Amino acid sequence: MLLSLLAVLGWQAAAQEAAAQEAAAQEAVRCPQPACAAVAGGRTQGWAPQSRAEVVARRGMVTSSQPLATQAGLAILRRGGNAMDAAVAAAAVLAVVEPMSTGVATDLFMIVWSAKEKKLHALNASGTAPSGATPAHYASLGYTKDPANWGQGSGMPRFGILTVTVPGTVWGWDAALTRFGTLGFADVLADAEYYANEGFPVSPRIAADWPDFPRALPLAACCTVHDPDTLATWTNDGQAPRVGEMFRNPGLGRAFSLLRREGADAFYKGDIARAILAKSTALGGSMTAADMAGYRGQWVELLHTRYRDHDIYQLPPPSQSWAALEMLNILEVCVPLWSPGQSLASLGPANPRYWHYLVEAKKLAYADLSAWNGDPRFSAVPAARLTSKAYAASLCSRVDPARAATTRPGPADRSGDTVALSTADAQGNVVAMITSVASGWGSGLTVKEYGLLLHNRGVQFSLDQASPNIIAPGKQPYNTLAAGFVMKDGAPALSLLLMGGDMQAQGHGQVLVNMLDLGANVQMATDMARFRHGQVSDVLILEPQLDALVGAELKAMGHRLGQPGSGVMGGYQAIRIEQGKDGKPLYRAGSDHRKDGQAAGW
Repeated sequence: MLLSLLAVLGWQAAAQEAAAQEAAAQEAVRCPQPACAAVAGGRTQGWAPQSRAEVVARRGMVTSSQPLATQAGLAILRRGGNAMDAAVAAAAVLAVVEPMSTGVATDLFMIVWSAKEKKLHALNASGTAPSGATPAHYASLGYTKDPANWGQGSGMPRFGILTVTVPGTVWGWDAALTRFGTLGFADVLADAEYYANEGFPVSPRIAADWPDFPRALPLAACCTVHDPDTLATWTNDGQAPRVGEMFRNPGLGRAFSLLRREGADAFYKGDIARAILAKSTALGGSMTAADMAGYRGQWVELLHTRYRDHDIYQLPPPSQSWAALEMLNILEVCVPLWSPGQSLASLGPANPRYWHYLVEAKKLAYADLSAWNGDPRFSAVPAARLTSKAYAASLCSRVDPARAATTRPGPADRSGDTVALSTADAQGNVVAMITSVASGWGSGLTVKEYGLLLHNRGVQFSLDQASPNIIAPGKQPYNTLAAGFVMKDGAPALSLLLMGGDMQAQGHGQVLVNMLDLGANVQMATDMARFRHGQVSDVLILEPQLDALVGAELKAMGHRLGQPGSGVMGGYQAIRIEQGKDGKPLYRAGSDHRKDGQAAGW
């Protein structure tokens, strides 16, 4: 492990000279100020490139992609609320300040460690297809399977009302608070209502993500026209807000006010439901009042494997999360066969073979996602078999240790926008929560009266009858949202989230290897360079420093490299849990430097 860490410590120096000219050219475009010609200062200890220290606290911890959300959750903890109360408070603020990525009319998954029960729980509050969502209905509008797309979304429009499913987030917030919280909507949604009404200053990363609203109209032959309500709600006089500019959404403030007074029924049976249905009906959608009022999420059982003497838990189908377990199993079982006498730690992250093995393991796991993953209530998903060591062993021979495999060709992979957060409290409760509008700006449709962006998770249904994700009323589609949790000797050890479409499960695999194989701390694990591989496009994207270090060798091995970049590597949030000598929890947290994120504790 020490040798592998030394290899990590040498990354920056090893890549610096090769990347200098390219990095300087890119930086001149991205950062034109004279100060950008400076070199970075060094750290006084640890890994020099680490972006910040891990945050350490005893009484509570919140980590999210936006400081205002982190502080809202921390304020709840300081007032006596618990980890669940803080998680919902932070998520609600994120719905205001990161509207292109999350909101109230969205999907939600979470993992909860209950200190009292000493047990993990998992919640699937993802959306269900409306009662009129049938392949025949879509065919009548001109939508049929796309022979060129064998993955999720075959034949589906990318945006618009036909991609909107019944939102599950508000139900999930309510169910989780009822079971594990100590406060209600009146308390935990107060900060979100305040920021919606009074406004917030737009931060740099959010300003960069704000433009480029998807076109969401018309119903047939979508999508060529913007929704006027979206442009009216999410711009200031037609312009995306600039860095530091205040942005207000009084409609969303009204929605939070209703939720605080009337609870979840306001969303599923009351005024908000009626507004959502009016929008849907006006655009030709098939969602009904019964669809809204009848929505129910599910408490589900996590999937599990052992890796490096730790118990790794991930969400079950229809989440893609479980592919991280298959990826880790393949690495554990197969690397000793691919490189006898070696391990990932001994190879180290400066070795092209290290990255080749991670990418090839990812390809195998995601091939099974494409073949099997979907709503288990509608089609059998043999996830227990696919996440077993025996199954992993059967796959070792499918990898050439010196040559990249090719995936089935298809169109470009679709990206997604999501937020992730984690919270922990003085009693030892821990929450890992992830919510999303699916694509950036979701469906592109807004319920103007309540400032609600409608998500487009239905884009991951398929119109291919052979797909496990063939659309059907009441069905949940394949979902990219992922959440993980690690246990050690029966005690909680780590909550883990890494948002970003199909980056999520492959990202979980990478940062877990960083920690469990290479010995990285909880902040270093995300600061280390990552890759993102598209299963449909078969394009491998490396972060610039990593591309400079091993890109040429990986290309020579047959990997199809895309333009290097960091913007597609997702956003990580994690809390590491230790036990102090007094038996009380000690928390260490990390937050992704690629976002505006913040980890904070007290």
